Amino acid sequence: MRGGDPLYLCYWMRQSGLADLLPTLGSEMVYVGVSGGSMVVAPNFGVTYHGLNPPVGSEKGLGLVDFAMIGHLDNPDMPDYSLAGIEEWAAGVPVPAYGIDDETALKVVDGTVEVVSEGHWKLFAP
Repeated sequence: MRGGDPLYLCYWMRQSGLADLLPTLGSEMVYVGVSGGSMVVAPNFGVTYHGLNPPVGSEKGLGLVDFAMIGHLDNPDMPDYSLAGIEEWAAGVPVPAYGIDDETALKVVDGTVEVVSEGHWKLFAP
């Protein structure tokens, strides 16, 4: 899934039935998300919805992994995503949280997280 607002995306993944389908696909499932599309798999986003026509919902993600993540760390076009901004976000997340830049990905196989990176990232404890 491609990025955007994770709460809005998660809402429509639930409404469409995709959220219920994903866990039934088993260990052979491959899910690839970019930006907000990655954030939706977390149990909690740690952010509130700021878009138009807010969906009914909460900060709850799909819970397919046991951590949260946010991308765009230190992206010069996104000043809110500085290390300080992401640290502030991570403080509101009740699970371990990864802040990753645009040269980093998280690979999860059987619950084990591998950071694949040519850039920089940071793991924040809850």
